[in-house]
Amino acid sequence: MNFRPFALILATVTAGLAAAAPAAAQTIDERVNEIFASSTGWFVNFIFANFPGTSFPWIVAWLVIGATVFTIYFGFIQFRAFGHSIALVRGDYSDPNDAGEVSHFQALATALSGTVGLGNIAGVAVAVSVGGPGATFWMILAGLLGMASKFTECTLGVKYRNEYADGKVSGGPMYYMVKGFAERGLPGGRFMAILFAIFCILGSFGGGNMFQSNQAHAQLTNVFGAYPGWITGVIFAVIVFLVIVGGLKSIARVTEKIVPLMGVIYVGTALIIIVMNAGMIGDAFGQIFRGAFTWDGAVGGAIGALIQGFRRAAFSNEAGVGSAAIAHSAVRTKEPITEGFVSLLEPFIDTVVICTMTALVIVITGQLITDPNTGMFILNEAGTRIQTIGDTSGVALTSAAFSSAFGWFRYVLAVAVILFAFSTMISWSYYGLKAWTFLFGEGQTKELIFKVIFCIFVIIGAAANLGPVIDFSDAAIFAMAVVNIIALYLLMPIVKAEMNSYLSRLKSGEIRKFA
Repeated sequence: MNFRPFALILATVTAGLAAAAPAAAQTIDERVNEIFASSTGWFVNFIFANFPGTSFPWIVAWLVIGATVFTIYFGFIQFRAFGHSIALVRGDYSDPNDAGEVSHFQALATALSGTVGLGNIAGVAVAVSVGGPGATFWMILAGLLGMASKFTECTLGVKYRNEYADGKVSGGPMYYMVKGFAERGLPGGRFMAILFAIFCILGSFGGGNMFQSNQAHAQLTNVFGAYPGWITGVIFAVIVFLVIVGGLKSIARVTEKIVPLMGVIYVGTALIIIVMNAGMIGDAFGQIFRGAFTWDGAVGGAIGALIQGFRRAAFSNEAGVGSAAIAHSAVRTKEPITEGFVSLLEPFIDTVVICTMTALVIVITGQLITDPNTGMFILNEAGTRIQTIGDTSGVALTSAAFSSAFGWFRYVLAVAVILFAFSTMISWSYYGLKAWTFLFGEGQTKELIFKVIFCIFVIIGAAANLGPVIDFSDAAIFAMAVVNIIALYLLMPIVKAEMNSYLSRLKSGEIRKFA
């Protein structure tokens, strides 16, 4: 594979910068924003377009419908296999001699670190403020459905992975599109795989990298005051490089420590606040259920709550996007379906647990009130309406909710955002790397080139305000889902055969706990 697509992109950007050169008053940030907005705006608008006459993005419907289909097709496997999934994560059925690079727990932690991020803190706050408490109900439902999508894609990721003589593994949608389609005699697998890999690389540079370092710097300046972003960028870049240069095993060793730490810090604080306000729990759940099915709410009541809940879940857990299948493909196992079982825990932890904790704290602490003039939800403290998904005002709302119990929470929030950002960057560096090596081939030099470029983007993200660039990369991440879910529909009979075979052998006693 050659570098022609990227050469064309580079040539376009270079030509655009040259054309914009006479406008001396423009900063470099502004020039790059202008170029990307004019050349890629159509793509971003298409991916995030709403259904006519609604505020429901079609890409969210695409993800939710896919999750619903997989849930029904596999007989609600996310509920039937939940207990066995936990046993697998504990290592009860793990053979250390199986091919692969990481344990079930390490694969889960790596994939979780790529999804648990600022969206769990800020995005949920915005969803609740716009859609009302009822958005929480639909967010939980979408998270539960998304478990089936993760199950499907991660099973295929392991089944069609490449295993190399040095013990390394490469897998993910690129590989099951090529191999799985060939096995079933279906055309177009390689074209779809190339398209997916390109989107994955672009997404890893933006949403999985620049956005994370940018938001981490924003939180640090909130605590310590303003200072140049490149300082944060360089520090992050050095730390990220030291981790990712060691490969997946190094990434897994870090994420298996960071992810539980993030969970303990964030969920633990939320639980303390909920317990302190135990008398409000019943009322909070009442608001959630009433808001989900009545016309109380900011943008259309139940419909608005549904839209915001589904949207937040889809943006948070990435079920159906295909990214997690890349991390899970490296697990040590000879049974592909086992990693499907493990991966279904991801949306449960990310959306059903962490996102719900954020929403409950916001509702219980009474930080949202209804404006009697407009019917819109406003922040009780500042009286400012929160409108935009991803707006930093979401962090302000979450911070206000937690700080109502603990005045020092802004420091905890800063630590949480930094950990979330760091873990997301190192996971997405692996996703982007595997897409890169799929396109350009394996090899230490080629891998090092990608890792250096990735770390350069860490610095750019912290130092610059490249809105349209990040919008484009976010659109690329969800474009991955368009390609991936088509592949999942065509290959899900293979997953069902794997599932039925494994469950039958598990029931008969042929598959036993590993002693």
